[in-house]
Amino acid sequence: MSATLKSVSREVASVIEERAFGISVADSARKPALTLRALWEFTRPHTIIGTTLACSVLYALAVAASGRHDALVLAKVLMASLAVNIYIVGLNQLTDVEIDKINKPYLPLAAGTLGRTTAVAIVATTGALSLVLAVAQSPYLFATIGTIFAIGTAYSVPPFRLKRLPFFAAASITVARALVLNLGGYATYSAALVGSASLPAHILLFVAFMFGFVIVIALMKDIPDIDGDKQQRIATLVLRIGAARTLLLCRLVLTVCYVGATAAVLLGVRHVNPYVFAISHVCALAAVWGLGARVDSRDQQAVYRYYMFIWKLFYFEFAVFPVACFLAR
Repeated sequence: MSATLKSVSREVASVIEERAFGISVADSARKPALTLRALWEFTRPHTIIGTTLACSVLYALAVAASGRHDALVLAKVLMASLAVNIYIVGLNQLTDVEIDKINKPYLPLAAGTLGRTTAVAIVATTGALSLVLAVAQSPYLFATIGTIFAIGTAYSVPPFRLKRLPFFAAASITVARALVLNLGGYATYSAALVGSASLPAHILLFVAFMFGFVIVIALMKDIPDIDGDKQQRIATLVLRIGAARTLLLCRLVLTVCYVGATAAVLLGVRHVNPYVFAISHVCALAAVWGLGARVDSRDQQAVYRYYMFIWKLFYFEFAVFPVACFLAR
């Protein structure tokens, strides 16, 4: 009887583990590594990198402008921003499991490598943590994180579910990542370092450039997802005008961003080295068109690779812009 009970207990434990983590007992030796990988993929690493770069670069620019520094402020802003980032991408995965099984079957919930209960706990914890950290720092950070939190929730959750509507879907991502995070982040830093919030011209230029860039990212992310969006009747811009025209539109928007920002610097925006800025942005724009011309819009893998290349250019801007600012001094 004892042996039978032990056998049943092991079998029950096996079922529980499989349902909670998506991992069989045969994989128990690898479970910690698999679970960590699933958790990491659940955070959508490319968005984590973007948020980390934004918070760090804005802090560096605020320090350069004020001549003061406070690592604790950076830590609080970064932790609150990362927490709300994970909340938003996690919530989106929780509400899009069926779509992701078609568009992104490698994501943890769609692949079954992360249990739904665990995902809900992560989303609830990071959402609450982001608001607590923000309110503990300053009204500026709370307004920033609270706004991003609200936009991210409305993007995924009924009755709003803004991702169903092309304009509002793109606007949600653009406003949250390009405007609110950058403007609110710099205002938080400047208020903490000098006692009052400020937004100098070169920061406004940076935000304007990133605004256009994030529009492109918001549009392009739907191209590889066209099959699942079609089945779930999510009316994206790609479904309306086609993948090829969407790619062309994205390249045109980036062209306006690169040319407009470079012209602004050459015409006299202070605190930015015009030569470094112009050369780096001309090279980046050439890469946008050079690589984009070879992308087959019908090849989803090729489109996804180009989409991730655009993300790399997004990261690149967080490097080249502060360098151009520091070299202007």
